[in-house]
Amino acid sequence: MQLTVVIYGLTKAFPRDELYGLTSQIRRAAVSLPSNIAEGHGRLGTSEYRQFLGIARASNFELQTQLELARRLELGDSKVINEAEGLSHEVGKMLYAILDSIKR
Repeated sequence: MQLTVVIYGLTKAFPRDELYGLTSQIRRAAVSLPSNIAEGHGRLGTSEYRQFLGIARASNFELQTQLELARRLELGDSKVINEAEGLSHEVGKMLYAILDSIKR
């Protein structure tokens, strides 16, 4: 959730002409992360939970790619991009740990 809030703050500073481009893409990937984790947790079986965690993991990779693109296009505050990337990497580690514990 914290990552998604940071992403919304970051993208507020993006140019208006990016509203339907990178701004929308980054926000959707960021919202997808906690949404898929929550939906998977609410499912009845472990296999379904794993599937939704996998989708969240993919959204996290997508978000990392989009943040790198924003950096290269010089969109947004580089310090906030760094913060978002750090949070994204933390989320990635947490997802990996959950998936690993479910596998056991």
